[in-house]
Amino acid sequence: MNTQIKSLLNTRAGYGITVLRILVGIIFMAHGSQKLFGLFGGYGLEGTGQYMESLGLTPGYLMALMSGSAEFFGGLALVIGLLARPAAVVLIVMLVVAILSVHIHNGLFMANNGYEFALALLGGAIAVLFEGAGRLSLDRSIAG
Repeated sequence: MNTQIKSLLNTRAGYGITVLRILVGIIFMAHGSQKLFGLFGGYGLEGTGQYMESLGLTPGYLMALMSGSAEFFGGLALVIGLLARPAAVVLIVMLVVAILSVHIHNGLFMANNGYEFALALLGGAIAVLFEGAGRLSLDRSIAG
């Protein structure tokens, strides 16, 4: 196997990062489902696109598609542990944009639509980026 691909998939992490990766992935998939499909009380692409336009993120529909896809498919990659590091990078970028464009002006706490929750998810994504997918992952099986 190519050494670059093997280093991308390699992980020394144990079961703890596996649990973190799966739980964070489920949360991302749920949020992506809201944006893409209107599930779980979400507004779908049209409604999310209109909201993003109101924030100055244009074109709103494309931004909704990109963020929803990053969340849903990035979350799916985390849940199954396949290409977890690249998925983490995409999610980190998406979270930084969300924090800086939506939440930062509201302070830390979620009660005020602050960045508390996004910051926690950012920490989980950064941990996966540094540590890899963990012991129970497709990445580890492929690199093994």
